[in-house]
Amino acid sequence: MAIPNYGQNKAGDSLGRLDDILSASKTWDAGSIDDGNEEALEVTVSGAALGDFVLSSLDVDVADLVLTGAVTAADTVTLILANNTGGAVDLASTTANVLVIKK
Repeated sequence: MAIPNYGQNKAGDSLGRLDDILSASKTWDAGSIDDGNEEALEVTVSGAALGDFVLSSLDVDVADLVLTGAVTAADTVTLILANNTGGAVDLASTTANVLVIKK
């Protein structure tokens, strides 16, 4: 089996264009997060819909925290910072960056 060309799946079908990538950012000062706790941030991303794919990043080192994101309502991405490090972690105020890829 040949390696699929860029933009095609194994069956040779087009994966479609990636023109429908949405982006947004928001300042986030999560404060001190105790071990076993989490902090959430809602980011407005116009056009985001349930089931779309979400990529997220912060402009600081996440210090072993886990950052996840999901579309939780129309036009809304919720980011979660979860702390399972064994101690409290206080990140500096930062910018949360979100990319939404339409399904």
